[in-house]
Amino acid sequence: MLGFCQMVLAYPQASLIANREVPGPFTVATVNPATEEVLAEVTALDGEGAHLAVEAALRAFPSWSRTTLRQRQEFLAAWLKVLVKRREELARLVALEGGKPMTEALLVDLFPACETLAYLARQLPCLLQPRPTPPEQILFAHWQAAYRFEPLGVVAIITPWNYPVAIPVVEIAQALACGNTVVFKPASATVLTGLALADTLRQAGLPPGVVNTVVLRGADTHALVEDPRVAKVLFTGSVEVGRQVARRAAERLCPVQLELGGKDAAVVAADAPLERTAHGLLWGALQNTGQTCASIERVYVEKPLFEPLVERVVQLVRTLRVGDPLEPCTDLGPMTTAEQREVVARQVEEAKAGGAQVLTGGYLPEGKGFFYPPTVLVGVREEMAVMREETFGPVLPLVPVDSLEEGIARANASPFGLTASGWTSSKKTARKLVEELSAGVVTINEHVVSFAEPTASWGGVRQSGIGRSHGFFGLLELVNLKYVAESYPRRLSPWYYPYDEDKGNFLRAAFAARYAGTSSKAAALWALTRTRTFWSRVRRRTLLLHWPRLFR
Repeated sequence: MLGFCQMVLAYPQASLIANREVPGPFTVATVNPATEEVLAEVTALDGEGAHLAVEAALRAFPSWSRTTLRQRQEFLAAWLKVLVKRREELARLVALEGGKPMTEALLVDLFPACETLAYLARQLPCLLQPRPTPPEQILFAHWQAAYRFEPLGVVAIITPWNYPVAIPVVEIAQALACGNTVVFKPASATVLTGLALADTLRQAGLPPGVVNTVVLRGADTHALVEDPRVAKVLFTGSVEVGRQVARRAAERLCPVQLELGGKDAAVVAADAPLERTAHGLLWGALQNTGQTCASIERVYVEKPLFEPLVERVVQLVRTLRVGDPLEPCTDLGPMTTAEQREVVARQVEEAKAGGAQVLTGGYLPEGKGFFYPPTVLVGVREEMAVMREETFGPVLPLVPVDSLEEGIARANASPFGLTASGWTSSKKTARKLVEELSAGVVTINEHVVSFAEPTASWGGVRQSGIGRSHGFFGLLELVNLKYVAESYPRRLSPWYYPYDEDKGNFLRAAFAARYAGTSSKAAALWALTRTRTFWSRVRRRTLLLHWPRLFR
């Protein structure tokens, strides 16, 4: 296995534009969150560098957009092979730079990324072939009509640090599958992982300019969003920054897809299986040290199960091992940034001051590294920040409720709505939870894991964002949905000029023939045949072939 210095130097140390390293005038430092040591200082571009990347993507677009679905499948399959081959080194880099235990990096970063590539490499023609759509309007029955899925152009993809492999791979793969070219801006905190992904694209044989990876400081990212040659912006991150991205894009009417996080709730029915629920809540709240937009951050439990569930959750939390993410037995590593750890610590301290009880964890440990222990809270109130604002850390508040209805109502009373989960042994209760929980994704007796299912859409409601990624509906975000209709008639269409009394009689009879009750249709059809327009303009053979439509 590569040593630390060798490993860092093995990856590009600058932005990759048209498959070539392009240095910039600034630097971005990336830090090991377990030791607080600087891993590397990577050269960063300015706004002009961002424009050069867009220009490279624009030059590559004509040829890439003309590739066949089969050719794109072949590239995605080649990229999959590279990621599978390099999975261990990528997982190690995620652990070093993001603090995620290596096992977890393989589980929640590499596995979803590879599954999406495998899915698209198998199913792309089924998903994006033109879809014939026979017209419903009987006068258009002779048309050859279809929907076509055509690329948008240059897509800007701006990704966060919490899933530095999974999120970029899914979004880049879908953009490429649709025939778009890409400018990819990875998060500064995990910039080495972003550049390593860029290197895997180059290794997989991607033509120059199709994906361009840019290292940018926050202020210089504006140049990318505002570039008029960018056809769409995909942003994953905080609500505050998402609003800025949306405002800047809106100035030029550029569409955006925003995934802005959540305050996800779990609602636990009294009949939920105790052991399964305790383990599921624990993993859903604490995997990736709670730094997941879809982490469980609120749990509402019907009172009969509340005390047993709290007791079991605390027991399980105390068995978790927090430490070096490179060690195979580590369950939770450090948080990725010092700033995010401060947010978590502040929320917990405010909750404690307001009367919440900490059953385990809840303190800032001494020593190096951005560690924070897994924390279980009870006695919280809805007005507390830990129950209203995104925590994005290893904190699990549990709240007793008198009924399932109360749990659902409190779960829905949030400005966020990314995902939610229900926990029950009853299919009847499950249906109620699925129907009444307000979120973009609802799962029963699971949480978070649908991100790893490539056919499952991902996205939320309210402040959790705009649009969807993943699966067929994610692809629709990245295409121009073009309706096409072809007509080769020998006659003039019946709606063409001139307008006269005969045309009016024709239309009145057509309305009755199409929309009146069955008993009136025969008279309407007879009236239709008494017009000059019917005999000179209507394709009577087509009408006879499709006459059952008149009686539906």
